[in-house]
Amino acid sequence: MMAKIGNKEACRVLANQLVQLWKQKIRTFAVSSKITSMSTQTKVMNSQMKIAGAMFTTAKAIQAVNKKMDPQKTLQTMQNFQKENMKMEMTEEMISDTLDDVFDGSDDEEESQDIVNQICDEIGIEISGKMAKAPSTARSLPSASTSKATISDKEIE
Repeated sequence: MMAKIGNKEACRVLANQLVQLWKQKIRTFAVSSKITSMSTQTKVMNSQMKIAGAMFTTAKAIQAVNKKMDPQKTLQTMQNFQKENMKMEMTEEMISDTLDDVFDGSDDEEESQDIVNQICDEIGIEISGKMAKAPSTARSLPSASTSKATISDKEIE
C-alpha cells in the first residue's frame, strides 16, 4: 500500500521490519531446537546417573557375596556332597541287592517241597490225597507222583 502511494521511506521501514521478523522467527526455531537438545541431554544424563547408581548397588552386592562365599569352602562342600551321594548310592544298591536275594529265596521253598515229595514217594507215602484235606498256602505246590500203592494212616504211624 505504501508503495502504491509512493512513500518509499515507509516501504523501507516496513521491509526492514519484515526482514527482522523473519530473522527473529529463524532465531526462535534455533533457540527452540537448542532447548529441545538440552532437554534430551538432561534426560540422557539422568539415565546415565541411574545406571551408575544401579552398577554401584550391584558392585556392593557382589562384594558382599564374595566376602561371604569362600571358594575353598564351597569346593569342600561340593566334594563332601559328592562323597555322601556316592555313599548313599552304594547303600541303596546294597539294600536293593539284599532285598532281591531275600525275595529270590522263595525258590528254595519250591525246591524243598520237591525234595519232600520225592522222599515221600521213595518211602511210599502218597501226599497228594492227604494234603488236599490240609490247609493250603497261597500258591499251589506240585503234587507227588502216585506210582506207589496207597498206605493207610496206621501204616504211616
